[in-house]
This record gives sequence, structure tokens and C-alpha cells, in this order.
Amino acid sequence: MSIHREREFNCQNNGRSDTLYLRYRWQPHVCNLSRFDGHDFLQRLKVKSIMFVGDSLSRNQWQSLTCMLYTALPSIKYNVSRVGDVSTFTFTDFDVKVMLDRSVYLVDVVRESNGRILKLDSIEGGKLWKGVDMLIFNTWHWWNRRGATQPWDYIQVGQQIYKDMDRVVAFGKALNTWATWVDTNIDPAKTKVFFQGISPSHYNGSTWDEPSAKSCVGQKEPVVGSTYPGGLPSALTVLKKVLGNIKNPVTLLDITNLSLLRKDGHPSIYGLGGRTGMDCSHWCLAGVPDTWNQILYSLIPQTFRS
Repeated sequence: MSIHREREFNCQNNGRSDTLYLRYRWQPHVCNLSRFDGHDFLQRLKVKSIMFVGDSLSRNQWQSLTCMLYTALPSIKYNVSRVGDVSTFTFTDFDVKVMLDRSVYLVDVVRESNGRILKLDSIEGGKLWKGVDMLIFNTWHWWNRRGATQPWDYIQVGQQIYKDMDRVVAFGKALNTWATWVDTNIDPAKTKVFFQGISPSHYNGSTWDEPSAKSCVGQKEPVVGSTYPGGLPSALTVLKKVLGNIKNPVTLLDITNLSLLRKDGHPSIYGLGGRTGMDCSHWCLAGVPDTWNQILYSLIPQTFRS
């Protein structure tokens, strides 16, 4: 579906010749995932809306889902629109809207007289999320950005302004603000809330016991076994703590460990930057995010009924 799968994720079109990474599927220890059924997915969400909220990893999952649904029903009618930071893919036969809101921190970045302020306790952007039937949130990818790619100058908590702070601590404060927003604004009887989890990068081969690898380029097979040698990222611990204290039900997709094993699934030199770039953060499509959506689909019958 080239009209929709952005070039940065379309690794095969960008020259990646190996195909083994397309053939793996995730097998949980104690259950079998339901086979993805696009028609059933759309039928269950008929006349409903889904919104992915987050950074480019949310876009990765959003594009995966729309491609999976289109592939299941290739004659289906659809239209695509964008207003501000919100992109909407509407499957008109079912009146299902699959939306994406680009909100890389979930909390606000505001331009003021003294510069761009990352406000860890402000979430005005949440007004776009109200009235949506199913929300899938995500943030982490941007929290460690520094230098020219960092889109803020100061951090604000309450009335206190900081030049910087421990990024994992800042991440936790932002998540608590998001959790308060969910508890205050979401009616669990009307809206189902998911959190994508922490999507990992693979830039350091030492974390998968291959010290000579300085990136994911040339990786054609997953890590052997079900445990990642480098362990789980600290951000996941913070996220699970916040989700443990939230009052409204939020389902964690928990894609971190299965994605850690997939060092072979990134665009590497077959992404937007080509051979001058190195993308070991995002994922090829088709690829790993399809598994994330298979997990999402398997959870919908338990958490969302028309």
C-alpha cells in the first residue's frame, strides 16, 4: 500500500534485499495470539474512532495498522486527511477513524519570551483526545534528545524553571501529569485507554552480546532466546509504576521485550536517510509493529465491545 506506507519505513522499496525479518512471529509462553482479522477489527469498532498519541513510534504503529486493515480488505473505500498535528485515515465503509496525534512528550512545549518551555505539569494538548473511543498513548523516544534536535530550552515544574534535569525523572513527572489527565477526563465506560510501552533502539551491539556491532546495520536475525542480554530499559520501570497508581483502567501493550529481541527489524540504512543515515529506532513495515497491532487486536475483545 505505497500510498500510505511512508518511505522511511518501507525498507524493501528502499533497497533492503533480505526478507527473513518479515517471516518471524511472536509466540508468547502461555497462550497463542489470535490471528489478525481486519474485517473483524473494523466490525468491532464500527462507527468508532481510534487515536494513536505520541511520537514517530506511534506513527510507525498507526501506519502498520492502516496497512494491515487495507491488506485484509483491499477493495475497501477510505480517505486520508490531516488537520494540524492530527492525521486521520477513515475506512468509510465502516465509518472507522484511525487517527494519529503527534505529541512527542504528551505534555506541552510552549514558546514564551524566555524560550521554548517543556511544561511537565501542563497537558493542554489533551483537548484533542476527548471523545475518542480508543486511545493508544506513547512517549519516550524524544526524552534523551540533546543539542540541535532538542525542541525545548527549559523545563518547568509548577513555578520552578530548570535548565535541565535527569531525563528519566522528567519522563516520570510527565507521565504522572498524563495519568492525572486520564483519571480526570476519561470515562472508562466510553473510552478504552492503552499505552504502547517503550519501543527500544539497537545502536550498541554490546547490549545483545555482539560488541563489534556499532549499530543494527546488517542484522538479519533476532536475538536467540526470550531474554535480552542488555536487560530492560529503566523507562519501562517508571512507566509500570505510574500505570500501577492510575485509577482508571489503562492496558499496557508491553511491547518492549519482544521488540528488544528484534535487532533485525529496523530500517538501518534503508530508511529516510539512506546510506548517509542510520535508523535503529524505527521499524520496517511490514515488520515488528504488525505484532504490536496483533496484540492490540487480541486485547480488544476483552476490553472493547460495541
